[in-house]
Amino acid sequence: MATGTEEPTLTVDELAARAGVTVRTVRFYSTRGLLPPPVIGPRRVGHYGNGHLSRLALIEELQHQGMTLAAIERYLEQLPPDLSAQDLAIHRALVAAWAPDSAQDATRAELERRAGRTLAEEDIDRLAAMGVLERADPGDGVYRVDPGLLRLGVELLDVPIAHETILAARTVLLDHTRSAAQELTRLFRDEVWNPYREREADPEHVRAMKSLSAHMQPMVLQALVTAFQRSLKEELRAAFTAE
Repeated sequence: MATGTEEPTLTVDELAARAGVTVRTVRFYSTRGLLPPPVIGPRRVGHYGNGHLSRLALIEELQHQGMTLAAIERYLEQLPPDLSAQDLAIHRALVAAWAPDSAQDATRAELERRAGRTLAEEDIDRLAAMGVLERADPGDGVYRVDPGLLRLGVELLDVPIAHETILAARTVLLDHTRSAAQELTRLFRDEVWNPYREREADPEHVRAMKSLSAHMQPMVLQALVTAFQRSLKEELRAAFTAE
């Protein structure tokens, strides 16, 4: 099980705080083999890295979807052993993509504990602009936080790119993914749903077709992510490879 290439620096308490779980939960997952063992440092203190954090987030998301621990074990066993923290984060995003709204309320202290750092007002404003959080009530200091986006948003705070550029990139992604979703929906409606509805009047068959459309969603998401990864790699190679 990969833990990422970075030097593990988180104690079990820090890992639990960043993941929003208890230390007991971390240790329980470890005993079940769901988390790889920590790197043992001086004074035999275990240290964890981003790979542990990403895997823990994936486990929590799978549980949120209603999977049993046994099913989660089988799911993780099927993943390649050399997945990076980024790869695990993609898996987690795919799992969460068709989940109900999972935004959580968090105080400023809880938010900073999950972020693993102190957040200035400017940081809060940037996270809000990126859609990571919103102020539930400006007067009570409570935030509505998207756990799936929080880690990415915090990482982007330190990226040496202008905030306006990050927001412009987000707009590009939203516009193009919305366009792709509209085209795929139109294709399914015109080529699959409407012809089927014309042939089949049985309510049971109609329900079966609606169920099929729901089950197709994760497959379409996986295809979109894979196609985007390959296209982005090709475009970056073409743009930055010296002639």
